[in-house]
Amino acid sequence: MPCPFLSIVVSDCILSGKDYNAGGARYNTSYIQGVGIGTLTDCLSSIKYNVFEQKRFSMAELLQALADDFEGHGYVHNSVLNKTPKYGNDDDYADQLMLTAFNAFYESVNGRKNMKGGTYRIDMLPTTCHVYFGSVTGATPNGRIAGKPLSEGISPEQGSDRRGPTAVIKSAAKMDHLRTGGTLLNQKFSPSVVAGDEGLENMVSLVRTYFNMDGHHIQFNVIDKRTLLAAQERPEEYKDLIVRVAGYSDHFHNLSKELQDEIIARTEQSFSC
Repeated sequence: MPCPFLSIVVSDCILSGKDYNAGGARYNTSYIQGVGIGTLTDCLSSIKYNVFEQKRFSMAELLQALADDFEGHGYVHNSVLNKTPKYGNDDDYADQLMLTAFNAFYESVNGRKNMKGGTYRIDMLPTTCHVYFGSVTGATPNGRIAGKPLSEGISPEQGSDRRGPTAVIKSAAKMDHLRTGGTLLNQKFSPSVVAGDEGLENMVSLVRTYFNMDGHHIQFNVIDKRTLLAAQERPEEYKDLIVRVAGYSDHFHNLSKELQDEIIARTEQSFSC
Protein backbone atom coordinates (compact mmCIF):
# COMPACT_ATOMS: atom_id res chain seq x y z
CA MET A 1 0.00 0.00 0.00
CA PRO A 2 2.37 2.76 -1.15
CA CYS A 3 1.56 6.31 -0.03
CA PRO A 4 3.82 8.66 -2.01
CA PHE A 5 2.42 11.98 -0.79
CA LEU A 6 2.70 10.98 2.89
CA SER A 7 6.20 9.69 2.20
CA ILE A 8 7.51 13.02 0.91
CA VAL A 9 6.49 14.83 4.12
CA VAL A 10 7.79 12.20 6.56
CA SER A 11 11.42 12.43 7.65
CA ASP A 12 13.95 10.15 5.89
CA CYS A 13 11.66 8.57 3.26
CA ILE A 14 13.22 10.65 0.46
CA LEU A 15 16.72 10.17 1.88
CA SER A 16 16.32 6.40 2.02
CA GLY A 17 14.36 6.16 -1.22
CA LYS A 18 11.73 4.05 0.48
CA ASP A 19 8.00 4.52 0.86
CA TYR A 20 6.55 5.14 4.33
CA ASN A 21 4.93 1.70 4.36
CA ALA A 22 8.16 0.06 3.19
CA GLY A 23 10.14 1.21 6.22
CA GLY A 24 11.48 4.47 4.83
CA ALA A 25 10.46 6.62 7.79
CA ARG A 26 12.77 7.48 10.64
CA TYR A 27 10.28 6.00 13.09
CA ASN A 28 8.37 2.90 12.06
CA THR A 29 6.23 2.09 15.06
CA SER A 30 2.85 0.47 14.37
CA TYR A 31 -0.11 0.52 16.74
CA ILE A 32 -2.77 -2.08 17.48
CA GLN A 33 -5.98 -0.48 18.71
CA GLY A 34 -7.66 -1.86 21.80
CA VAL A 35 -11.45 -1.64 21.58
CA GLY A 36 -14.06 -2.15 24.28
CA ILE A 37 -12.04 -2.52 27.47
CA GLY A 38 -15.00 -1.21 29.48
CA THR A 39 -17.28 -3.89 28.04
CA LEU A 40 -14.64 -6.59 28.48
CA THR A 41 -13.96 -5.61 32.09
CA ASP A 42 -17.63 -5.70 33.03
CA CYS A 43 -18.00 -9.12 31.34
CA LEU A 44 -15.13 -10.54 33.38
CA SER A 45 -16.54 -8.95 36.53
CA SER A 46 -19.99 -10.40 35.82
CA ILE A 47 -18.70 -13.94 35.37
CA LYS A 48 -16.38 -13.84 38.37
CA TYR A 49 -18.88 -12.18 40.70
CA ASN A 50 -22.15 -13.84 39.74
CA VAL A 51 -21.11 -17.33 38.64
CA PHE A 52 -18.09 -18.17 40.78
CA GLU A 53 -18.52 -16.08 43.94
CA GLN A 54 -22.19 -15.27 44.52
CA LYS A 55 -23.32 -18.39 42.65
CA ARG A 56 -26.50 -16.67 41.53
CA PHE A 57 -26.62 -18.85 38.44
CA SER A 58 -24.42 -21.35 36.63
CA MET A 59 -22.23 -20.73 33.62
CA ALA A 60 -24.62 -22.85 31.57
CA GLU A 61 -27.53 -20.61 32.60
CA LEU A 62 -25.55 -17.50 31.70
CA LEU A 63 -24.60 -18.93 28.31
CA GLN A 64 -28.24 -19.78 27.60
CA ALA A 65 -29.28 -16.24 28.56
CA LEU A 66 -26.70 -14.86 26.11
CA ALA A 67 -27.88 -17.19 23.36
CA ASP A 68 -31.45 -15.92 23.95
CA ASP A 69 -30.29 -12.26 24.06
CA PHE A 70 -31.61 -12.25 27.66
CA GLU A 71 -35.21 -12.77 26.49
CA GLY A 72 -36.98 -14.71 29.24
CA HIS A 73 -33.99 -14.39 31.58
CA GLY A 74 -34.96 -11.34 33.63
CA TYR A 75 -33.21 -12.43 36.82
CA VAL A 76 -29.91 -13.08 35.06
CA HIS A 77 -30.14 -9.85 33.07
CA ASN A 78 -30.95 -7.71 36.11
CA SER A 79 -28.14 -9.32 38.10
CA VAL A 80 -25.42 -8.71 35.52
CA LEU A 81 -26.72 -5.29 34.55
CA ASN A 82 -27.51 -3.73 37.92
CA LYS A 83 -26.02 -5.84 40.71
CA THR A 84 -22.45 -6.38 39.57
CA PRO A 85 -19.28 -4.28 40.15
CA LYS A 86 -18.59 -2.15 37.06
CA TYR A 87 -15.56 -0.34 35.67
CA GLY A 88 -15.81 3.44 35.91
CA ASN A 89 -16.98 3.64 39.53
CA ASP A 90 -13.59 3.61 41.30
CA ASP A 91 -14.37 0.05 42.40
CA ASP A 92 -11.16 -1.95 42.78
CA TYR A 93 -13.01 -5.22 42.22
CA ALA A 94 -13.81 -4.28 38.63
CA ASP A 95 -10.81 -2.03 38.05
CA GLN A 96 -8.33 -4.79 38.91
CA LEU A 97 -9.91 -6.91 36.18
CA MET A 98 -9.49 -3.97 33.81
CA LEU A 99 -5.79 -3.93 34.69
CA THR A 100 -5.54 -7.68 34.08
CA ALA A 101 -7.04 -7.24 30.61
CA PHE A 102 -4.93 -4.18 29.85
CA ASN A 103 -1.69 -5.87 30.91
CA ALA A 104 -2.48 -9.01 28.91
CA PHE A 105 -3.12 -6.89 25.81
CA TYR A 106 0.09 -4.91 26.36
CA GLU A 107 2.28 -7.96 26.91
CA SER A 108 0.85 -9.72 23.84
CA VAL A 109 1.54 -6.81 21.48
CA ASN A 110 4.25 -4.47 22.74
CA GLY A 111 7.72 -4.98 21.24
CA ARG A 112 6.76 -7.44 18.52
CA LYS A 113 8.42 -6.69 15.17
CA ASN A 114 6.32 -5.23 12.38
CA MET A 115 6.91 -5.47 8.62
CA LYS A 116 8.51 -2.00 8.37
CA GLY A 117 11.53 -2.67 10.55
CA GLY A 118 9.88 -1.18 13.62
CA THR A 119 7.83 -2.55 16.50
CA TYR A 120 4.21 -2.83 17.48
CA ARG A 121 2.74 -0.91 20.40
CA ILE A 122 -0.78 -0.51 21.70
CA ASP A 123 -3.19 2.38 21.82
CA MET A 124 -6.78 2.76 23.00
CA LEU A 125 -8.08 5.22 20.38
CA PRO A 126 -10.66 3.26 18.37
CA THR A 127 -12.63 6.29 17.03
CA THR A 128 -15.95 4.78 15.84
CA CYS A 129 -15.11 1.11 15.20
CA HIS A 130 -16.70 0.19 18.55
CA VAL A 131 -20.06 0.71 16.85
CA TYR A 132 -19.24 -1.73 14.04
CA PHE A 133 -17.68 -4.30 16.36
CA GLY A 134 -20.76 -4.11 18.56
CA SER A 135 -23.02 -4.65 15.56
CA VAL A 136 -21.41 -8.05 14.88
CA THR A 137 -21.13 -9.11 18.53
CA GLY A 138 -23.83 -11.06 20.32
CA ALA A 139 -25.12 -10.44 23.82
CA THR A 140 -22.37 -10.17 26.44
CA PRO A 141 -22.20 -11.23 30.11
CA ASN A 142 -22.34 -7.62 31.35
CA GLY A 143 -25.96 -7.27 30.21
CA ARG A 144 -25.33 -5.66 26.83
CA ILE A 145 -27.79 -6.98 24.25
CA ALA A 146 -26.72 -8.18 20.80
CA GLY A 147 -25.79 -5.58 18.23
CA LYS A 148 -25.33 -2.66 20.62
CA PRO A 149 -21.99 -0.76 20.50
CA LEU A 150 -19.13 -1.83 22.68
CA SER A 151 -17.67 0.72 25.07
CA GLU A 152 -15.54 3.31 23.27
CA GLY A 153 -11.94 4.21 23.98
CA ILE A 154 -11.19 3.58 27.63
CA SER A 155 -14.60 4.91 28.64
CA PRO A 156 -16.90 2.78 30.80
CA GLU A 157 -19.75 0.85 29.20
CA GLN A 158 -22.56 3.27 28.38
CA GLY A 159 -24.67 3.80 31.52
CA SER A 160 -22.52 1.71 33.86
CA ASP A 161 -20.59 4.65 35.40
CA ARG A 162 -22.98 5.71 38.15
CA ARG A 163 -20.80 7.40 40.77
CA GLY A 164 -19.94 10.58 38.93
CA PRO A 165 -17.07 11.88 36.80
CA THR A 166 -14.44 11.80 39.55
CA ALA A 167 -15.00 8.06 39.99
CA VAL A 168 -14.64 7.61 36.23
CA ILE A 169 -11.26 9.34 36.04
CA LYS A 170 -10.01 7.48 39.11
CA SER A 171 -10.86 4.17 37.46
CA ALA A 172 -9.35 5.18 34.13
CA ALA A 173 -6.16 6.50 35.75
CA LYS A 174 -5.39 3.06 37.22
CA MET A 175 -4.35 2.06 33.71
CA ASP A 176 -0.74 2.89 32.81
CA HIS A 177 -1.35 5.38 30.01
CA LEU A 178 2.38 5.99 29.60
CA ARG A 179 2.77 2.48 28.19
CA THR A 180 0.38 3.25 25.31
CA GLY A 181 0.49 5.35 22.19
CA GLY A 182 -2.61 7.14 23.40
CA THR A 183 -5.93 6.64 25.20
CA LEU A 184 -9.32 8.25 24.81
CA LEU A 185 -11.84 8.96 27.59
CA ASN A 186 -15.23 10.49 26.76
CA GLN A 187 -17.52 12.23 29.23
CA LYS A 188 -20.91 13.91 28.79
CA PHE A 189 -22.37 16.80 30.81
CA SER A 190 -25.59 18.74 30.54
CA PRO A 191 -24.97 22.49 30.02
CA SER A 192 -26.39 23.34 33.45
CA VAL A 193 -23.74 21.24 35.21
CA VAL A 194 -20.84 23.32 33.88
CA ALA A 195 -22.63 26.68 33.77
CA GLY A 196 -21.21 29.72 35.55
CA ASP A 197 -17.89 30.18 37.32
CA GLU A 198 -18.46 27.25 39.67
CA GLY A 199 -19.31 24.85 36.87
CA LEU A 200 -16.31 25.95 34.83
CA GLU A 201 -13.99 25.59 37.81
CA ASN A 202 -15.32 22.09 38.48
CA MET A 203 -14.58 21.08 34.91
CA VAL A 204 -11.09 22.63 34.99
CA SER A 205 -10.34 20.80 38.24
CA LEU A 206 -11.55 17.50 36.77
CA VAL A 207 -9.24 17.81 33.74
CA ARG A 208 -6.24 18.91 35.81
CA THR A 209 -6.77 16.08 38.29
CA TYR A 210 -6.95 13.51 35.51
CA PHE A 211 -3.72 14.77 33.95
CA ASN A 212 -2.04 14.86 37.38
CA MET A 213 -2.84 11.13 37.59
CA ASP A 214 -1.09 10.62 34.22
CA GLY A 215 -4.30 10.39 32.23
CA HIS A 216 -3.73 11.03 28.55
CA HIS A 217 -6.81 12.39 26.78
CA ILE A 218 -10.26 13.38 28.04
CA GLN A 219 -12.94 15.04 25.95
CA PHE A 220 -16.48 16.23 26.54
CA ASN A 221 -19.92 16.63 25.09
CA VAL A 222 -21.75 19.43 26.88
CA ILE A 223 -25.31 18.80 25.79
CA ASP A 224 -28.42 17.25 27.29
CA LYS A 225 -30.15 14.09 26.13
CA ARG A 226 -33.38 15.92 25.31
CA THR A 227 -31.59 18.10 22.73
CA LEU A 228 -29.93 15.09 21.12
CA LEU A 229 -33.25 13.25 20.83
CA ALA A 230 -34.85 16.31 19.26
CA ALA A 231 -31.96 16.62 16.80
CA GLN A 232 -32.40 12.98 15.87
CA GLU A 233 -36.10 13.46 15.18
CA ARG A 234 -35.82 16.85 13.43
CA PRO A 235 -32.32 17.06 11.91
CA GLU A 236 -33.28 19.97 9.68
CA GLU A 237 -33.67 22.17 12.78
CA TYR A 238 -30.26 21.22 14.23
CA LYS A 239 -27.95 21.44 11.23
CA ASP A 240 -25.35 23.40 13.24
CA LEU A 241 -25.23 20.96 16.18
CA ILE A 242 -21.69 19.59 16.53
CA VAL A 243 -20.84 16.76 18.91
CA ARG A 244 -17.63 15.13 20.05
CA VAL A 245 -17.61 11.55 18.77
CA ALA A 246 -14.36 9.75 19.61
CA GLY A 247 -11.20 11.68 18.84
CA TYR A 248 -13.00 13.98 16.42
CA SER A 249 -16.07 16.21 16.15
CA ASP A 250 -18.84 16.10 13.55
CA HIS A 251 -22.27 17.51 12.86
CA PHE A 252 -24.78 15.33 14.68
CA HIS A 253 -27.02 14.97 11.61
CA ASN A 254 -24.07 13.54 9.63
CA LEU A 255 -23.70 10.56 11.95
CA SER A 256 -25.35 7.18 11.45
CA LYS A 257 -28.31 6.44 13.70
CA GLU A 258 -26.25 3.75 15.45
CA LEU A 259 -23.56 6.28 16.35
CA GLN A 260 -26.17 8.89 17.35
CA ASP A 261 -27.79 6.33 19.65
CA GLU A 262 -24.42 5.50 21.21
CA ILE A 263 -23.74 9.16 22.02
CA ILE A 264 -27.24 9.55 23.46
CA ALA A 265 -26.71 6.45 25.64
CA ARG A 266 -23.54 7.80 27.27
CA THR A 267 -23.94 8.64 30.95
CA GLU A 268 -24.89 12.24 31.58
CA GLN A 269 -22.57 13.15 34.46
CA SER A 270 -23.07 15.55 37.36
CA PHE A 271 -20.63 16.85 39.96
CA SER A 272 -23.30 16.29 42.63
CA CYS A 273 -22.91 12.48 42.44
